[in-house]
Amino acid sequence: MHTRNLHKNGYDFAQLVQSSPELKNFVVKKEGRRSTIDFANAKAVKTLNQALLKQYYNLNYWDIPDGFLCPPVPGRADYIHHIADLIAITNHNQNDVIGLDVGVGANLIYPIIGNQIYGWQFVGSDINDTSLHSAKRIISNNSNLKTHIKVRKQANSQHIFKGIIQGGDKFTFTMCNPPFHANAQDALGGNLRKNRNLGRHKQKRQSAGPHRLQEVSKTHLNFAGQHNELWCKGGESAFISKMIVESQQFAKQVQWFTCLVSKKEHLNKIYQQLKQAQAHQIETIEMSQGSKVSRFVAWQF
Repeated sequence: MHTRNLHKNGYDFAQLVQSSPELKNFVVKKEGRRSTIDFANAKAVKTLNQALLKQYYNLNYWDIPDGFLCPPVPGRADYIHHIADLIAITNHNQNDVIGLDVGVGANLIYPIIGNQIYGWQFVGSDINDTSLHSAKRIISNNSNLKTHIKVRKQANSQHIFKGIIQGGDKFTFTMCNPPFHANAQDALGGNLRKNRNLGRHKQKRQSAGPHRLQEVSKTHLNFAGQHNELWCKGGESAFISKMIVESQQFAKQVQWFTCLVSKKEHLNKIYQQLKQAQAHQIETIEMSQGSKVSRFVAWQF
């Protein structure tokens, strides 16, 4: 993880439980191993997030509706820290940073971390009314966020920046965790693989072949995310292509455009499109969390 990531040494569950006693119900420890939680248990993960945001990011309140994306805080923090390094390249005044989080979601994670660690201002956009309502509720229940973070509704699902970036806006950067599945079936398959990696439903998996995918999904999977959070037509590649096209129209209002890219094989196409769009600087920043490697692409005109 990034050297400034507050979670680079893992979770101190004793400290977290001390400040958030409700987390104790989900902490397990096997003999000879460090304490942990069942990361396949949605309630346990949400309670851990609540504890982390209280302990490290000064929040009094954080909650999301059932069924909405509950992101891992350490990985989200890494994206923020690497953006801080990126904008430092251009010697931008860190006290005057304004970010746009495209698809802020119900959780508001990126603006929370960016504001509480670096003091940045944020605008978060989303097309989902429930997500926006949840994000606004988090802001209104934390006085330290009220004057620093705003949310805007994207009324047209075919647009990314249009309708969000307004005439007088100047953003230091944009960021986005795009929906990377092309359809619901792909998203379901991805969730199944994730649960297998977590060791969930071991006995069920031993007897379940591909023909039982639908049955297993109905009875044993807890989808962490809504349609717009998990998939879109054409998947990640199509979404980023649209973002690149629209970014040209707002080149004078944004210093750095950035977007996570989950699939490495999409990079060459992205580079070609950025060159065609005449982006004059393109950066790819890799991030590592354990054995997992992720990345985001950044460009400016």
